[in-house]
Amino acid sequence: MKPRISEQLTLFASIVKWTAYASVVGALAGGGTALFLKVLAKSTAVAAVIPHAQLFLPLFLLAGSALVRFLAPGAAGHGTEKVIEAVHQRMGHIPLRVVPVKLLATVITLASGGSAGKEGPCAQIGAGLASTFASITRLPETDKRKLVICGISAGFATVFGTPIAGALFGIEVLVLGQMMYEVLFPSFVAGIVGYHVATSLGITYSYESITIASGMTGWGFLQMLLLGIWCGLVALLFIQLLHIVHNQLERIFRHWIASALVGGVILVLIGRFVSNDYLGLGLPTIEAGLKGEHLPAGALFWKSIATAITLGCGGSGGVLTPVFFVGTSAGNLFATLFNEPNVAAFSAIGMVAVLAAAANTPISASIMAMEMFGAAIGTHAAVACMASFLIVGYHSIYPSQLLGIQKSASLSAPEGSQLGEIDHAIVTPRDKSLLAVTIALWHRIRPAAKRS
Repeated sequence: MKPRISEQLTLFASIVKWTAYASVVGALAGGGTALFLKVLAKSTAVAAVIPHAQLFLPLFLLAGSALVRFLAPGAAGHGTEKVIEAVHQRMGHIPLRVVPVKLLATVITLASGGSAGKEGPCAQIGAGLASTFASITRLPETDKRKLVICGISAGFATVFGTPIAGALFGIEVLVLGQMMYEVLFPSFVAGIVGYHVATSLGITYSYESITIASGMTGWGFLQMLLLGIWCGLVALLFIQLLHIVHNQLERIFRHWIASALVGGVILVLIGRFVSNDYLGLGLPTIEAGLKGEHLPAGALFWKSIATAITLGCGGSGGVLTPVFFVGTSAGNLFATLFNEPNVAAFSAIGMVAVLAAAANTPISASIMAMEMFGAAIGTHAAVACMASFLIVGYHSIYPSQLLGIQKSASLSAPEGSQLGEIDHAIVTPRDKSLLAVTIALWHRIRPAAKRS
């Protein structure tokens, strides 16, 4: 009897401990995120009333790039990637100076018209403050790593106004196919506390329920499968463009100053001759798609290009808001091509399906759909998210993400390695024989088709 009592007392003490620690981290992340969002909103409003402010985009990109390069190199890129790297390689250690530098550099990038997102800085703010808190309180490295993961969860929960999905995202994004259940409880606490702290500080989130058939018919199920496959391919295009543009800018412009200036000029040209809708956060376009308006067919391509150039030339910011833009556009285009009347629902599902594929987070993406748009969309979103997650393969917007499972028994990739190190998965012998049969059948069918 005594061992059982001691077991429960130990678990009770653990709950108390992690509730206290995670609440502190959630409050820090919520306050930091609220500050960032308010500064970003005011800066964007000021930039909007300055005549021809967009022409100064190359100089602002240069300034933001210099700020990161000389003051906090750990704040480079889209934020979340650096935090994942810190969790896996440095037991969650993140220098405190990364927080203000990332905040300022992202505000400079987004307010001037750079195409990036706002979640990366929030994840880095939450994780950086959690790391500093753990260092001040001299927690063991294992506990520090847990708190940093809680900071990631709180940052995502706070910036998007989705406490459950945000908490899950923080632990699902670290390893493809595996969740760290030992961090599940404190991540939920941090996400919920962070969300409520941010809302109490005046941050608002405007999501509306989207009408969709509650039942899943046979045709509806097939549509969601097709939409998921389409969104997975769109996510793959987005990931590849990020990689290719970054490498080409580094190859062509060997100096970071030239890269920032030329990249800024290209963005100005996109805004001038294509559309300003593809610069900045792009929230009006996302909102239009979610209201059922038809978006331009090339929206997903131009937003992908603008984002790849912004981040590739040294701009600072997240990547998930552009993913939302691309996903909304992908679902919108799918609905247009199939002449679907409920454009809003397909846009919403496309948004989360591309997220599920690009970040390899199908569970948190499915829950995010329900938190944002209502429970009725859940079954449809889940099917699309799982299909997109599978079809994108072993690719991710976060190269430091570790591979924890094989997506198919017919494919093989080294588990435990970073996704950025995996060029492609190897087809197993069993699948090769299946592929041979498929090719043989195709060669038999094709002559018959030609004769007819």
